[in-house]
Amino acid sequence: MQGTIKRVIRDRGYGFIRSSDGQEVFFHHHSLQQMDFDGLKEGEPVEFEVVQGEKGLRARNVRPHFQNGNELEAMQP
Repeated sequence: MQGTIKRVIRDRGYGFIRSSDGQEVFFHHHSLQQMDFDGLKEGEPVEFEVVQGEKGLRARNVRPHFQNGNELEAMQP
């Protein structure tokens, strides 16, 4: 699934993603792959898997979404 970082609560170590279908999905900093929690910005595009947690939807394997599909090109200035 794809979405964007909606909100980051740095002092608690978690945040929320707005999925491409409009759902708000919780994520914990331990679920990040190839990303630095402290460097996350609102609006940053991500890909992730959704699982049902005890309190609702939860994202896992959250990773950057490179819109052109090429990580090296996306990282160049």
